Formats: sequence, structure tokens, C-alpha cells
Amino acid sequence: MLAAVMRDSGIVLDTVSDPEPGSGEVLVKTLACGICGSDLHALRHADKMLEAAAESGAGQGPGPSVVVMDPSRDVVLGHEFCAEIVDFGPNTTKRLKAGTRVVSVPLAFRGTSIHAVGYSNELPGGYGEAMVLSEPLLLEVPNGLSTERAALTEPMAVGAHAVAKSGMGQGDAALVVGCGPVGLAVIAALRMLGVEAVVAADYSPMRRRLAEGLGAHRVVDPAERPAIDALRELAPFKPAVMFECVGVPGVIQQMMKDAPRGARIVVAGVCMEVDSFKPMIGINKELSLQFVLGYMPDEFANTLRAIAEGEIDVDPLITGRVGLEGVAGAFEDLARPDEHAKILVQPHS
Repeated sequence: MLAAVMRDSGIVLDTVSDPEPGSGEVLVKTLACGICGSDLHALRHADKMLEAAAESGAGQGPGPSVVVMDPSRDVVLGHEFCAEIVDFGPNTTKRLKAGTRVVSVPLAFRGTSIHAVGYSNELPGGYGEAMVLSEPLLLEVPNGLSTERAALTEPMAVGAHAVAKSGMGQGDAALVVGCGPVGLAVIAALRMLGVEAVVAADYSPMRRRLAEGLGAHRVVDPAERPAIDALRELAPFKPAVMFECVGVPGVIQQMMKDAPRGARIVVAGVCMEVDSFKPMIGINKELSLQFVLGYMPDEFANTLRAIAEGEIDVDPLITGRVGLEGVAGAFEDLARPDEHAKILVQPHS
């Protein structure tokens, strides 16, 4: 099959072996797959990602082992996908028929091991014409929901998880710093929760417009004024929950300095560098610092339902579409935040 392959720290278009479904797996045709910021990190910082995973003990301890990708070998990235069932491997129930459109948490179970679909040398991700997925994890795309919208289930679930982990309530006030895909997903989740005071901050005019459309009550250009001032004006007496969705060294420290006493700071941005902050600031203010990653299966399923029922309008986030030959260029385009939020790869276009 044809695929956009991560090879030698670049993206190349090449022919790779067709995936074959193993026990409990289905073969799917990839219909659409979003390009994630984590994929950009993998291309540029794969060694740092693997180092951090090892230092955090990922895949260690009881339970299934996690198979770690080898960046010196080919990897077909892509984990934000919508696909169509084509065929079935052995020991499948066929509860969903061939031709059914599906989404899935991007994990696959093989024996006693777990593979991350899109970060595996053995299992290709969505930047290829086909994938194999674990049948028990498949969710049928509701009738009437477009393939493009369904493909945004995965990134929007990240925001749902961040808000859930924050302990946010309707009576709290939220500040979202950074309105890339993660920050926008957080804003959408805050709107679903019914939070009545949401301030969003980003340097990009395009991203500020998207934040407003997804539910932010006030948007701020940090170059013009501190975002915390807007939060104080909008909700001076409400407890503050602040979401760091940038992933750049120094942002956590600045948010700790800006935070009101007793605030909660949720770190959803992926920073690949060593960062630092002054613990005494957090101690003096009794701040809570929460780091988040991914989502739970029920959050993933609920996000699909919310998109299907129109509770989350993801259409404005889709700012570009490319075929497999355009993936390398799309990676470069996404480095310019004024132009794009989410680019979808359509392997069969």
C-alpha cells in the first residue's frame, strides 16, 4: 500500500507492506486522519519522547507490556482517524459488518503486548491507505456523521479528559493559555460542562476566532494585555482553573506567577525541553498542579456522541486537507499557527 512514512527524521511517500489482521483484529481502509502536534514532536524529537517515556516508567510494572517504536526504522504515523471495515482476522465476532465506518482509541492488543497505532513499527497509522485495529475497541460512526467530523473524535477527547482531571465545576472560572488543537478541545469541553466564565489567550488572530466560536467568553492577545487580567474582570470571585496548552518552557512558571491564590493549573501542553519553575511560588499561593495525558475510553466514546449530536462543532477546526503526497508539506504548514488548526490526511483522495 501507499503511505507517508517517517524515515530519517523526514516524511517520504513510499510503498509499504499491506497490513494483515491478526487474532481479534480487523483490516480497515483509512478514510481520514488528522495531523497531531504529537506527530510533529515525533518527527523532530523522537529520541526525547522515548527518553521521557523510559524515565517515567511507561510500559513497566504488571499488566501488558507496551511495545516502544524504534525511530531508526520506518513508522507510519497517524492516530486521529476514521476508517471503513474491509476484512476480519481470526477470532473476531464480526459484530460490525464490512463497510461500517469506525473510529477507535489508537491502541492494538497483540498477545500480551500493547501497540500504539501510529507510533509502531509493526502497525501502520492513518497516514497510509490501510490499518489493522483491535475489534473490541471499534466504535461505529453514527449514521449521518461525516467522516471528517468523526476523525476529530480523538483530539477532542484530549480536551474532555483534561477538563475531567481538573475537577472543574460550573461555578469555576477557566483560563486557557494556548488555542491550538489541545486548547480548542479544552474550550469545547468547558462549554459542554456549562462553565460560564472562560477566557482564552493566544497570539494568533485565527486561533482566537476559533476559541470564541467554540465557547470562550473572552479572548485575549497576550501581546496586548495579560490574560489573567481578563479573567479577573470576567469572574473576580470565582475559583480559577488555568489550562496550560502551549508546551513551551517558561509558561508554567509564568502561569504560577499570574495565578490567584488556591488556583488549579492543568498542564496539557507537551513540552519536549527541560523546564523549571519556583516551587515557593506554588507553596505561598497553595496552587495545585495537575499534568494530563490522553483520555479514557468512556471519554472517547462520549466525545464521538457529542460531535454526532452537534454539541461540539468541529467543522471550523478543519483548515486543510491533503492526500498522502501532501503530508510532508502539511507538517511544515502546521508550524505556522496563523494558517492552520487541523489538517486532515485523506489517503484515497
